[in-house]
Amino acid sequence: MSTAKPRWEQAIERMRCRVDQTLESLQSEFPHWAEAATGKWTTTVDGDWTGGAWPGMLWLFARRTGSSRYLDAARLWSSRLEPRAHLQTAFKGFGFYYGVALGDILCADKDAATLALDAAQSLKGQYDPRLDLIPLGGDAEESEDVGNSFSSIDSLQAVPLLFWAAEKTGEASFADVAARHTTRVLDIHMRPDGSIVQSSELNPANGKVVRHFTHKGFSESSVWARAQAWGLVYAAVALAHRPQEKRWMEQLIAGADWWLSHVPPGLVAFWDFDDPAIPNTETDTAATAIVCSALLKLGRLAPSADLRAKYQDAGERIALALINGYLTPVGAGETRSQGMLVGACFNKRRDARLRDSATNAETIFGSYYLLEALNVLDGLIEAEKI
Repeated sequence: MSTAKPRWEQAIERMRCRVDQTLESLQSEFPHWAEAATGKWTTTVDGDWTGGAWPGMLWLFARRTGSSRYLDAARLWSSRLEPRAHLQTAFKGFGFYYGVALGDILCADKDAATLALDAAQSLKGQYDPRLDLIPLGGDAEESEDVGNSFSSIDSLQAVPLLFWAAEKTGEASFADVAARHTTRVLDIHMRPDGSIVQSSELNPANGKVVRHFTHKGFSESSVWARAQAWGLVYAAVALAHRPQEKRWMEQLIAGADWWLSHVPPGLVAFWDFDDPAIPNTETDTAATAIVCSALLKLGRLAPSADLRAKYQDAGERIALALINGYLTPVGAGETRSQGMLVGACFNKRRDARLRDSATNAETIFGSYYLLEALNVLDGLIEAEKI
């Protein structure tokens, strides 16, 4: 699909306009999600679990443009995550990988590396050998059951930071915890058909699964789109570091094929694959952007040329669907900033945290993953290196 390459550049520039506007409009609070109709950000004081997506976008533009404006901003916003470094939450892996470690990966920033290693050391310490995984933790950003006997596919957010720390320090213990956590979480939450259940409660004495449930989807047993997406992207990241893990590859391919066989023809997922209101229900462009990133990684990692071509093509087609259908354009009568990835469903459950209750929104993490994918497609970075 080389004829579409200019579209990647154009879309990146549209997203840069949104980043510039956000830089000008926000002083110290982190962007969380924005209303699709206005572009007004709902913010968090400390970044919450999503906080790393914003400096992650700034690191990408710092690398892409070489501009000190983006580099200085990335350093500033990255440093503002420091108060979260020792929170007992598996989800801090997201913030400190994309928001901080990426500064080392993309820009060789020493301060970012130091802060990311501090968070990684704390995260490694949360591993529970009885459960053979990192539990959600008492500080986990959820609306209901959390703590040291609960897990979820989302907790694979811990994996990239730990593998990065292992490579940075040469300490195998980081990679060992990451690998154990990946294996256990995938085995607990992936069904035989390749679909993924979001959450689980474990027996704290022996690690056995007490129950499965989906606390952000349509029902206890439904396939919440973002659960499927998290499983795919973090399995792909783990495989980039441990390509010899054949079981992970089997699970990743099964999960990717399940997504591709169940997603609507337009390639943008609904918020939950089992919502009986489909097609008259919310889309989730954030979940779709996450899967786009995962497929581009699989397009580099899959074990045969045919499979690599299949997943690369799927990733490109999804990126185009998001650009053409959901990335706010330039044009007469358009009052919003260009480059907003709208159409995301953050959380529509009645028991959602107030700060997460949003549909047809722009989410900062959905925007991050689309920007990452576009920079991969445009050749700035290799998919398996990030």
